[in-house]
Amino acid sequence: MTELRVYLPIEDLQPQFAAWLSSPTRARAYPPFRGQNSLIIEVAPALSIHRITDLALKAAPDMEPGILYTERQFGLLELHADDMADLDAAGKAILKGIGAKASDQLAPQILYHDIIEDLSDQHAIILNRSRDGSILIPGLALLIYEMAPALFACVAANEAEKAAPGATINNVQMMGATGRIFMSGTPAEMKIASDRITETLKKIKGRSA
Repeated sequence: MTELRVYLPIEDLQPQFAAWLSSPTRARAYPPFRGQNSLIIEVAPALSIHRITDLALKAAPDMEPGILYTERQFGLLELHADDMADLDAAGKAILKGIGAKASDQLAPQILYHDIIEDLSDQHAIILNRSRDGSILIPGLALLIYEMAPALFACVAANEAEKAAPGATINNVQMMGATGRIFMSGTPAEMKIASDRITETLKKIKGRSA
């Protein structure tokens, strides 16, 4: 049996998030570009992601896989395409192949969020040593947001960038027990981004963990 944990279509990849998703530590295959669309799947057991990949790429061979990754427990696949119809076709093939519905995924859980204003020099230095995105600048406001499953950080970051395009994505942690977002900008931008993330996550349908 394959458990569907995350079924996550993301429309219109934003410039910063697409660049982050295309970074060497993330894009293990074909990097996505701004304006493309993405479908991200997480399943258990981990190795069942290879059956998912086979179903998807045979249904829509013009799509590009960006990430194919197996953790200890879960398998992850990211697909992207210019046309959302290709991703829809792949998604239907995946769901049919494992006998699941999109709503069988886990519902997002919001675990924590906060806005830290006037970020201190020392705090910025510590965070910059482990970031994957843009550098954190002291004095700005820092949005931190945590949710589960971890992959929901992807749609959250993309939607936050849509809502506050002047803000900066400093880090997105999409693998592991929980997902985390670090964004910076003005306090007003961080409030807008945080509200959009909350709104986005609450709209996603799924089952209880």
